Amino acid sequence: MNLIHNKYNNPCEFNSNFEKYIFTSKFQNLMTRAIVHMDLDTFFVSCARLENPQLEGIPLIVGGGERGVVASCSYEARYFGVRSAMPIRMAMQLCPQAKIIKGDMELFSKKSHEVTQIIEENSPLVEKASIDEFYLDITGMDKFYGCYKWTNELTQTITKETGLPISFALSVNKTVSKIATGEGKPKGNLEIPQNMVKPFLNPLSIRKIPMVGEVTFNLLSRLGIRNIEKLSETPAEVLQSMIGKNGIELWKKANGIDNTPVQPYTERKSISTEHTYLQDTIDIKQVESLILGMVEKLAYQARSEQWLVSTLVVKIRYANFDTENFQRKIAYTSCDHILGKLAVELFNKLYNRRMRIRLVGVTFTGLVRGTYQINMFEDTEEMIALYQAMDKIKNRFGYDAVTRCGGRNFKSKSGNIISNPKAQYINLKDNE
Repeated sequence: MNLIHNKYNNPCEFNSNFEKYIFTSKFQNLMTRAIVHMDLDTFFVSCARLENPQLEGIPLIVGGGERGVVASCSYEARYFGVRSAMPIRMAMQLCPQAKIIKGDMELFSKKSHEVTQIIEENSPLVEKASIDEFYLDITGMDKFYGCYKWTNELTQTITKETGLPISFALSVNKTVSKIATGEGKPKGNLEIPQNMVKPFLNPLSIRKIPMVGEVTFNLLSRLGIRNIEKLSETPAEVLQSMIGKNGIELWKKANGIDNTPVQPYTERKSISTEHTYLQDTIDIKQVESLILGMVEKLAYQARSEQWLVSTLVVKIRYANFDTENFQRKIAYTSCDHILGKLAVELFNKLYNRRMRIRLVGVTFTGLVRGTYQINMFEDTEEMIALYQAMDKIKNRFGYDAVTRCGGRNFKSKSGNIISNPKAQYINLKDNE
């Protein structure tokens, strides 16, 4: 982080991630931030129960078939030890009386949009962190109304208008608010003022800190660091030497320090790619193969950056420079086996002139934060594991290290596309 000075000689920090100046002068410190974290309680389960009230009060698992994984589960099922991402077979051994239902991403997307609209209409600054999670910056509202009272009334409005239960926590930063929301569930409404941040955090397990995964937890546990108080007392330099640059961030979070701003939420963000042929082509099979490869690359980027896609756009430009595009609204996903199939369908509907093609493009838009696993209600453990393995290989050796056969970039007769001779290709069928 680079320190700079403005014309009034007040120090401020420049954070390149958010491309804005975050002033740390004495003037900013006069106003403590008021950051709200909202989380819809067992969102998938709650949506399913709205559609079918007979599911109320029984152990419920949302996920795939017997070979799938748990996408979400009710509190009745959690009582028996069932957890998200657990194999369905294991969950049924723990809670054999549980009812399993498939997820309906169209329904979940619709309800998420309803909640988002209510929050945006009432809040000055909103960040949609995922399909069921939000951050709000309401700093300064205490002067006019009262931050806690306002937030409590907003959550009551959300539940009244959508039927969905929601928990929230109000504190001085995003980390403390998120941890407090988890501690208050279900239907929690906690407030952690500045002077209570340390007493609140200290007794909690280090697992409660969002950035602490299984590897980090096991490493710290072997050193006797199991609660946040012990972690906060560990010198930041020691943590940095143990786990790298994240050690400093971990120390800050353990001490209740988090200056991360709430990022305004928008669905206008997009990621896209285009390819212009060296020679105009009419080889439709080759164009479809290229589209699959483009989708695979964009979907990998989306997963890497933790985006979910709600709108897919396919674009073509003919040899005479006429340009057309076709878009479709879809349930949130970042799975390329879903997006690729749909992209080819859109292309076949769009291409109807029997004219040579000059350019092909694919765009993902309507993006929200989230991970692709939540979409795999019909996929098996093997499918999810395969995605994770492919992404791990790509992360380490580069995107071209492993790709799908369907999207393989082969060298065509016209020499338009050059293949990567070092790439490994696999055939991943939709139903595997």
